[in-house]
Amino acid sequence: MLEDKNMIKTPISALGEFGLIKHLTQSFEIKNPTTKTSIGDDCAVIDPDGKKMVVTTDCLAEGVHFNLGYVPLKHLGYKAVVVNLSDVAAMNVKPSQILVSIAVSNRFPVEALDEIYAGIKLACDRYQVDLVGGDTTSSNAGLVINITAIGMEVEEEIVRRSGAKPNDLLVVTGDLGGAYLGLQILEREHAVFLANPNMQPEMEGYDYILERQLKPEARTDVKNILKELGITPTSMIDVSDGLASEVLHLSDQSKVGFRLYEEKLPMDSLTVTTAEEFNLNPVVCAMNGGEDYELLMTIAPSDFEKIKNHPDFSIIGHAVDAEQGNFLVLRGSNELSQITAQGWDAFLNRS
Repeated sequence: MLEDKNMIKTPISALGEFGLIKHLTQSFEIKNPTTKTSIGDDCAVIDPDGKKMVVTTDCLAEGVHFNLGYVPLKHLGYKAVVVNLSDVAAMNVKPSQILVSIAVSNRFPVEALDEIYAGIKLACDRYQVDLVGGDTTSSNAGLVINITAIGMEVEEEIVRRSGAKPNDLLVVTGDLGGAYLGLQILEREHAVFLANPNMQPEMEGYDYILERQLKPEARTDVKNILKELGITPTSMIDVSDGLASEVLHLSDQSKVGFRLYEEKLPMDSLTVTTAEEFNLNPVVCAMNGGEDYELLMTIAPSDFEKIKNHPDFSIIGHAVDAEQGNFLVLRGSNELSQITAQGWDAFLNRS
């Protein structure tokens, strides 16, 4: 999905590197007072104003993380930003700045980059973050996008992966498994198209899970919701590589084990029915699918009453002593299934 074949294309060489950067970034406006110097100088200048700075970076490579056969460039730009903002949100911090670096081959005209940056700008406007720098360069191997995201917060507000204690409640936002099933729909219809380009894709009725895959949202809203509830998580992580993988990360960093309850896992009805359509176990999709970009956290048992009926949160388990390990309690029984990481790994899941 590069662009309309009848559209006039501008080669990047017509603008040059610095002309390209100016062209792509001239519509971005500064929104945060912590941004002192932005694009146009050798470095961005950011004033933390007495706060701690959190920084994360993530790289998306064509053929590994995305397939341009079915991913629109505007959606790609948006998603590239969101996956990084999700990491900042997982520290209980509001994101404030990003840097964008892109490597492109000569098959991409300026108009293709315009689409990517339109998605990036949409994300910047949606989440009120500033684009303060980055880089553009050529590539011999397709498209690569790297985003660095920055946020600032006082030390006592920052939540790490390492604070969970035995008996803490394990809580997740939103629902799980939808993004993975959205990917299955896209892969299926892409395969049909490659076999017969005259076939129309069957996407109707799958809107929710397709959006979960193509245009996910970072849960930057959770910080304020928790503050209103009077809850400070003891540990937190975003669900990017699959729930099972993230549970094991919290277990490792906090030196605790976990008991999850199959019947408590939140799944949208479309996720369940689509999993069954593909002869997949919906629970396996929720545990190992990844790319949901929800937040997984632990909270003190004393906060149970504050959160138990809140529509944004599901209590899915609790922490135990480390030697008790990590297990899923199967529905309708006390049978335990050991939790193993079967989610996304860029070095194992190569397309």
